[in-house]
Amino acid sequence: MTNLKIHTMVFAAGLAFCAVALADGMSKTGYQAAEKGLEADYKAARAGCDSLAGNTKSICVAEAKGKESVAKAELLARYKPSLKASHDARVARADADYSVASKRCDDKAGNDKDVCVKEAKAARVRAVADAKAWMETAKANAAAKATSADANAKAKATGTEARRDAAEDKRDADYAVAREKCDVLAGAAKDVCVNDAKARFGKR
Repeated sequence: MTNLKIHTMVFAAGLAFCAVALADGMSKTGYQAAEKGLEADYKAARAGCDSLAGNTKSICVAEAKGKESVAKAELLARYKPSLKASHDARVARADADYSVASKRCDDKAGNDKDVCVKEAKAARVRAVADAKAWMETAKANAAAKATSADANAKAKATGTEARRDAAEDKRDADYAVAREKCDVLAGAAKDVCVNDAKARFGKR
């Protein structure tokens, strides 16, 4: 087993322990102690990357930073629960996944790398769009429970609009990936590829 996998497993185990310990709520002192624990885990994981080299080391560092960022966001969401905090934790995970995925793309070259980067960006766009749609829908539903039938209908419309916006963002990201894949082609073949991408994703 590589050092990268070992340190990743150790760090993940530490985060899992914190999550279990804090699942039932916490005081300010408990929160601060848990936060320091996460910082210590990050430092240990980061130090483990020093034995690596090149892009493998870069990926290791990105994984360590990403896991700390996600863990801190989730910790805050447990300490001060709110829709925004939960949304921010989801976005933190999307950012962390994107950071690692984009680093992995550095092992590729040419159009393969370009496609890899576009796919990583598309994955982040999808995750962030879903997080936003979830938050807007949850806010609308919560407001509707305490109001009139008209407000309830408005809440449903808000949720529908949020999901529609998320779908549009994801469609644009997927189109960017499909369009990038066409760049490896030339002439008529590229034209066919581009036109097919436009047709699939409703572009002109």
